[in-house]
Amino acid sequence: MYKYKDVKLTIIEGDITKLKVDAIVNAANNTLLGGGGVDGAIHRAGGPVILEQCKKIGGCPTGEARITTAGNMPSKYVIHTVGPVYKGGSKGEDKLLYNAYYNSLKLAKEYELKTIAFPSISTGVYGYPKDEAAKIAVGAVMDFIDNEKGLEEVIFVSFSKDNYLLYKEILDKATNQ
Repeated sequence: MYKYKDVKLTIIEGDITKLKVDAIVNAANNTLLGGGGVDGAIHRAGGPVILEQCKKIGGCPTGEARITTAGNMPSKYVIHTVGPVYKGGSKGEDKLLYNAYYNSLKLAKEYELKTIAFPSISTGVYGYPKDEAAKIAVGAVMDFIDNEKGLEEVIFVSFSKDNYLLYKEILDKATNQ
């Protein structure tokens, strides 16, 4: 566990759908209608209510975020955000990925949520290099904490030991521990 200002930053290896937090973040596609990876797991665990709410929302542009209830999961909400497909890094993917994290946090603040858990957005089938993506994720979260109040804990959820260690290394440097 890390501290940045007065916010806890935690890294865990595990299943984001099992966390009891105010919101989990879904690495969604633009349709919000479910897909593979984290997106598919969240839709399966949450049940049909999430899909019904996503249909009413009508999609989400890359870098933006939308919110639904969490259905059958222990969290209260799902914040759906769309990260970029990685195309070599020269097409503004870094800014879009940063915005996906930052806009998810803005939505959490709007709903007065205190605890939020993020997967590693865009690093699966979207192909974003994991090390670059983790640095952007941590940077966006710290920038948000620098500018806004209200958060108590941000959890980075890794699906693999390698990704867990990557986040640990980045947070060690970023928090000077």
